[in-house]
Amino acid sequence: MAVQPDDVLDACGLPCPLPLLKAKQALARLAAGQILEIRATDAGSWRDFETFADNSIHDLIEREERGEVFHFWLRKGEEPAS
Repeated sequence: MAVQPDDVLDACGLPCPLPLLKAKQALARLAAGQILEIRATDAGSWRDFETFADNSIHDLIEREERGEVFHFWLRKGEEPAS
């Protein structure tokens, strides 16, 4: 799948939970519907990003492992109107 991200976060070398925390900060800077690509080497991030997407308004649209690096693509969800 060829996903064109709006922003890329390199979280390689960061231990859990830093890849997820950095991704949350990066998502905050994006508009709804934009895509963030995250690159991480922490094996726990595979589960962390799946759980995060299941429990948030954001969508994990793709993930794959390329050698030692995990790639995740999150689409920022729309905040509910208040």
